[in-house]
Amino acid sequence: MSTAGEAALRRVLAVVDLLIDAVDEDALVPALLPLLLKAVPGDSIVWAPHPGPARAHRTLPADLLRPETVDAFLRGAAGDPLVTHTVTGPGTPVRRSAVQDRADFHAMALYQEVYRPLGAEYQLAMAFPAGYARGRPRRMCVAVNRGDRDFTDTDVATAVLLRARLSRVMDRLARPPAGRELVTCREAAVLSLLADGLTNQQIAHRLDISARTVDKHLEHAYPKLHVCGRVEAANAWLSAPGAR
Repeated sequence: MSTAGEAALRRVLAVVDLLIDAVDEDALVPALLPLLLKAVPGDSIVWAPHPGPARAHRTLPADLLRPETVDAFLRGAAGDPLVTHTVTGPGTPVRRSAVQDRADFHAMALYQEVYRPLGAEYQLAMAFPAGYARGRPRRMCVAVNRGDRDFTDTDVATAVLLRARLSRVMDRLARPPAGRELVTCREAAVLSLLADGLTNQQIAHRLDISARTVDKHLEHAYPKLHVCGRVEAANAWLSAPGAR
């Protein structure tokens, strides 16, 4: 392995080591951003949850975004193809140059109001699942900015390596313990019968409610248990402390 390759690997491992020991998201992120900015070298980095408050982002440098810059971004973000890829698209690591040519980039109002003042001539962005916020699936969106050169294939490959690890850790830190305290009494009754192998119709008959009501109880319980379907819900409920 070349000297440059060894240095890149050390930077990735520094991020991984930090993630292994993480116990709190608020404490993790300030220590994480400089390591990410070394692993995928850039001039600045933005870390933002979606959904989340308009100013829930973290940046390095810390004073990168002024309130008026955030407001301008929010007004025009829907028309930015890189934002679309990151926020509502697949979220895989991608360079802006892969989704938009420079002429179109420079023609956007966002370039004049946001990216040019930030020195973000080149960007690499990604997003990944990061647990739940208020019962809704949450994504963490990350953008690294450069002013002098585009990101390389190696930079993209490094981001791919880190993305899955970041997602697992952020999901773990955002996840409360799955247990009886997270669900209502009626949801607990439905989950217990589901875990016993009953169908929705059987559960409805047992609890003297409609099958549609059973569906609604399960729909409300899924995000609390961080699952997406019946089998996962049954397994999560069986393993939840004090649930049965």
